[in-house]
Amino acid sequence: MTEQAADPRKLRQQIANAIAVSIRDGPYVLGQRLPSERDLAEDYKVSRPTIREAMIILEARGLVEARHGAGVYVADAPRPEVSAPELEVSAFELVEARRLIEGDACALAAAVLTDEQVEELTAILHDMAEEHDFGALADLADRRFHVAIAKATGNSVLVAMVENLWDLRYKPSSRDMLERAGRVRARPLVDDHQDILDALKARDPVAARAAMREHLGRVIDNLLTVVETDAIEEARLQMETRRNEVARRARV
Repeated sequence: MTEQAADPRKLRQQIANAIAVSIRDGPYVLGQRLPSERDLAEDYKVSRPTIREAMIILEARGLVEARHGAGVYVADAPRPEVSAPELEVSAFELVEARRLIEGDACALAAAVLTDEQVEELTAILHDMAEEHDFGALADLADRRFHVAIAKATGNSVLVAMVENLWDLRYKPSSRDMLERAGRVRARPLVDDHQDILDALKARDPVAARAAMREHLGRVIDNLLTVVETDAIEEARLQMETRRNEVARRARV
């Protein structure tokens, strides 16, 4: 496989599918540590960022799991592969749904989570802080953090809902907008998640709900900034086109 003249979206999906086949048919087995990012990039003749994004896809499909400080492993008990609902949702719809669902899930988690789950969330946040310069890896840690909160509720329906919402995040209709929103973020992502973790540690459902909703509310604000920027650029291009037309007519 090669990245030259390849569609990045299709390429990362192709790499993810190829690794999934290796998990299903060998040589990788349950619980085995996958080769390093560098080795996989060399094996598949693609860039390391492409491998990182393929890992996100595999994590979303439940085939691999990132372990704090140890790398990426084939999941010990991969869940049945269920694709995200065949929906094409906007980034705004997706984040609005997450704000409503994950806000209340976070409140419930604050009331019932264990010390071990607090430690797990703390470790994930540490990974997020270390990986903030690597978009795909930070994204993977972000997903793990939110899914871990859902799991802390002890409610399997909430876990499935949060996982499906994250799977929808990788669909073309929302992914690009969310990536652009991340680039205009004013407040570091880690700071938002630290506020959420602090509320969970305090076992304060009200503060936990507020912290989660404020975090996702800021994502919506970032999306609005992207839309506003696009509108300004479109208006500028229209004005430039009009100006050029007037100039051509003036030369007649």
